[in-house]
Amino acid sequence: MGTSSCTATSLHGFYHFLSHQLDDLDHAFLSSDFMSLHFLHKVLSLLRALHSHLIQLGHRLHLPVGGKWLDEYMDDSSRLWDACQVLKSGISRIELYHSEASAIASSLQDPHLLRFNHRASQRVLRAIYDLERNGFVLEEENRILMSTRIQPLSLLCFNDNSALTGMGSTSKSNAFNGFRGVLHAVKSISSLLLMILLCSLVYCWPESSFHTNDGIETEDDHHQRPMFSSSFVASMARLRQRVANEIDRVEGQPVGILLFEFREAKAAMDDLKTELERALEEEEEEEEEEDVIEEKVEKLKSWNGALRSGVDAIVGELDDFFDEIVEGRKKLLDICTHNR
Repeated sequence: MGTSSCTATSLHGFYHFLSHQLDDLDHAFLSSDFMSLHFLHKVLSLLRALHSHLIQLGHRLHLPVGGKWLDEYMDDSSRLWDACQVLKSGISRIELYHSEASAIASSLQDPHLLRFNHRASQRVLRAIYDLERNGFVLEEENRILMSTRIQPLSLLCFNDNSALTGMGSTSKSNAFNGFRGVLHAVKSISSLLLMILLCSLVYCWPESSFHTNDGIETEDDHHQRPMFSSSFVASMARLRQRVANEIDRVEGQPVGILLFEFREAKAAMDDLKTELERALEEEEEEEEEEDVIEEKVEKLKSWNGALRSGVDAIVGELDDFFDEIVEGRKKLLDICTHNR
C-alpha cells in the first residue's frame, strides 16, 4: 500500500474515531445527571484521548521539517494548557467551599444536642450564612476568571459547522499530509469539551455560545470541504444542542457553577439551614424534630462526600493531562529533529 493510501486510511480512521467518541459522549450525557462528575470524567477522558490520538497520528503522517504545522500545534496546545489551568483554579475554589461545608457537617455529629442548645444552633446557622456568602463570592470570582482568562482564548468558536471553517478548501485541509485538517477538527471539538468542563466547574452564563445557531453549512461549503473530515460535525452539533437545551432548563439565571454534585450539596445545606431556622423559631423539642435534622445532616454529608471524591478524581486527571501535553509537545518536536 502506497504512502498516500496509508495516510488516507489513517485520516479516515481518525475522523471516524472523532464521530464515534462524540456519539458515545452524547449517550453518556443522556444517561447521566446533568453535568454530573460521572459525565465530566468522560468529557475530560475524551479531551485527553483526542490529544493522545493527535500525537500518534502526527507520527504516521510524515510531517515536514519546519512546517507551520508545528507552530499551529504549539499554539493550540498552549491554549489547551491555559484553559486547563483555569479549570484547576475554579476547582480549587470548589474545594475550599467543600472544606467549609464539611466543617459544618462535622460540627453536627450530635444533631440532638441542637434541640436543647439554641446557642449551638445559632452558631451553626452563622457558619451556614458565612458559607452562603462565600459561595456568592466564589461564583463571582469564577465569573471574572472566565471573563479575563477564557474569553481571550476563543474557546467559544465551536458553532455546529464551524469545526472546519479554519480549514477552508480541501487543499488547505490536506496541508501537511492532512494534519492541518485534523488540527482544526480537534481544536473545535476540544473547545466544546473545554466549555462543558468550564461551565460545570468554573462558571456558566446564559449568553454562552452553546446557544449559537449561525453555523449552518451551505451546499457550496459542503463541496469545498473534504468528505472524510465532515463526518463528525453532526455528532458535535447534536451534543452542543443537548447541552444548550439543558442549560436553558436550569432555573435561576445567571446560571453559575453547573456541577450537579455542587448544586446538590448547596441544596442540602440550604435544607439544613431552613430546618434549623424553623426549629429555633418554633422552639420545638419533639423527637421528630431531632430526626429531621439528623436526616438533613446525613444528606449533607453524603453529597459532600460525593463532591470531594469526584473533584479529587478530576484534579488527578488534570494533573496527568498536563504531563501528557508536555510529553506531546516533546514528541512532535522530536519529529522535526529526527526528520532533519
